[in-house]
Amino acid sequence: MPIIVKYLITAAMVVLVSEFAKRSDKLGALIAALPLVTVLAMTWMFFEMKGVEQTEKIANHAWYTFWYVIPTLPMFLLMPWMLRRGVHYGWTLLAACVLTAVLFVLTAWLMKRFGIELM
Repeated sequence: MPIIVKYLITAAMVVLVSEFAKRSDKLGALIAALPLVTVLAMTWMFFEMKGVEQTEKIANHAWYTFWYVIPTLPMFLLMPWMLRRGVHYGWTLLAACVLTAVLFVLTAWLMKRFGIELM
């Protein structure tokens, strides 16, 4: 599949989410919460790879995505809390990114103790 087609479809998904979010907070959030990027990435891998490599890559992608999603979830609680208290969006975004990075490192450290290598 030509890379330009992948770019166009992936970009269209981001635009779709932002357009829905402008009209409905709940519907936009629901669509954004769907693992669209992950499903698209696995779909591109499915069409571009074959055999054992295809199966293993897609399985690994799904596995690691599960573990990487967990440390991102608190960001979605921190951001509305800060914004509703009048903190500027830029500072809120920075704090959310720092929190997520710290939680990524902590998650990787914790999971390593259980034999799951995330980094």
